[in-house]
Amino acid sequence: MEIKASQVKELRDLTGVAMMDCKRALVECNGDVQKALDLLRSNSALKAEKKSSRVAADGILISTVTDTYATIVELNSETDFAAKDSNFLSFGSKVEDFIAKNNVKDISDFNESPLEDERKTLIQTIGENIQLRRVETLDYESNMNVGLYIHSDSKLGSIVVIKNGDNQIAKDIAMHVSAFNPLCLSSEEIDKDILAREKKIYENQASESGKPQEIMDKMVQGKVKRFLSEVSLLSQNFVKDPDITIKDYIEQNNTSIVKFTRLKVGEGIEVEKKDFAEEVAEQLK
Repeated sequence: MEIKASQVKELRDLTGVAMMDCKRALVECNGDVQKALDLLRSNSALKAEKKSSRVAADGILISTVTDTYATIVELNSETDFAAKDSNFLSFGSKVEDFIAKNNVKDISDFNESPLEDERKTLIQTIGENIQLRRVETLDYESNMNVGLYIHSDSKLGSIVVIKNGDNQIAKDIAMHVSAFNPLCLSSEEIDKDILAREKKIYENQASESGKPQEIMDKMVQGKVKRFLSEVSLLSQNFVKDPDITIKDYIEQNNTSIVKFTRLKVGEGIEVEKKDFAEEVAEQLK
């Protein structure tokens, strides 16, 4: 049967899928738009499954601040080109709306929402693996202030919650957290496994020096102390005034840091490098 251009456009508007894919679906479904829509949704799920193993290490951060919580979500694509696509950004806006209305604590919360079907359709539309990878949410009380900082490229961001200050102070510290990536608030709060791993590295380095045990112990202690100073937020030099530490800054403003979190797009993802021919072949699958 003849498929009208108006039918193709209607299906295109409903799904965002390429025109030729819409026409093929309509042909297969004898012009029934609803059946063609169901077919494309089914195909999008299959394509999403096939592409799910492909590395998605690019993308953007999406954030919101409400009266009781602030959230940052990492939305991944395979390439920066796709992360700038209008369909990708439109989906990001829907994610932003969702987190503004829902206090999301785990990425699985998205899987049970209408966003999951839209994500699979987006994969079919763009042709890349699209993933909601991580979410960080900080709750706070009415007597606290929150600072949200998202870098201009939307790939790096932080949330900081403070007491006895204002939102600008919190945002200044959030900017610092984004830039310096502290692992803990103070040295006493460092993860024991991280500290043990670093100490083991320093001990191995010291053992290669051939110095007496007493000297090696002092070398290890010195390196551990320096490491803790570098990764503890309070002891780091303030990004906006390197002459003072974060501890100095909050004391000057009679405030205290309650909690913080930081996300960077693609952090921790190992990306396999491919030549151009391999990339083209992968895209054709």
